[in-house]
Amino acid sequence: MHIREIFRQHPTTISFEFFPPKTDKACEELFENVVRLQELQPSFVSVTYGAGGSTRDLTHNLICRIQTETNLTAVSHLTCVCHTREELAALLDRYAASGIENILALRGDPPKGVQGYNPANDAFLYAEGLVRLIKAHPAGFGVGVAGFPEGHPNTPNRLREMDFLKMKVDAGADCIITQLFFDNHNFYDSRDRCELAGIRVPIIAGIMPIGTRAGMTRMAELALGARFPAGLMRAVGRCGDDEGVARVGVSWATEQCRDLLHHGVRGIHFYTLNRSDATRQIYENLGVKDSVALRAG
Repeated sequence: MHIREIFRQHPTTISFEFFPPKTDKACEELFENVVRLQELQPSFVSVTYGAGGSTRDLTHNLICRIQTETNLTAVSHLTCVCHTREELAALLDRYAASGIENILALRGDPPKGVQGYNPANDAFLYAEGLVRLIKAHPAGFGVGVAGFPEGHPNTPNRLREMDFLKMKVDAGADCIITQLFFDNHNFYDSRDRCELAGIRVPIIAGIMPIGTRAGMTRMAELALGARFPAGLMRAVGRCGDDEGVARVGVSWATEQCRDLLHHGVRGIHFYTLNRSDATRQIYENLGVKDSVALRAG
């Protein structure tokens, strides 16, 4: 289903994101996990991939399989890095042939471990150009782009940052999916600034429940970073083990979602870490049996 139709049908969308599998076995396990989450009736699901990595084909195969073998709407990630125009056009043709109707267009992080990578060889340096290319394809893809409630690390000028986001929307983006955040005030402020900038497309909030202390550290070390409110840090500090950390993570994410729904969020996008337990617990904590009830608020 096209993303515009999804938004027409649901006042609040619920979606899941999975990380790329690295082996055929992991790919099969992830597919089985995705199938189990069908009963939650997400609005769509997406799978990321590493630019220039050897697992890219696995990810492309998985996203096509989700689209053709499940009742889910699959959204494919596509990045500027390590892609020529010809490669991007071929991928779009493949997705169109598989029935995929929506693409998340990203600039992408510089690839790790790719010898001789030169960004000058990429078709586009910024996601705006990729959005225009996708929109020019005869398949009529829906396009999502990334937003950064806490600020893009490569754009310290907050005024220019909003200009760049609007350029992607003006290029044809149908929605914005934000990077993960743990303080809803950052999201609300970003949403208000989007309105002031004339950005009118739906903005979907990215939520990732903390699972372990090590995982929390990895989030902080990501190129895009993550800010942890003092209240969350205190709660994690009281935990004796990672089982307790996971409970805190689910509780914190539940309250984030409850507050977001109360404030009319257009969508919630769960970064699942390829696991279904935390997402299911959040659904239960919100007091709903399925995403239809959740989307109704």
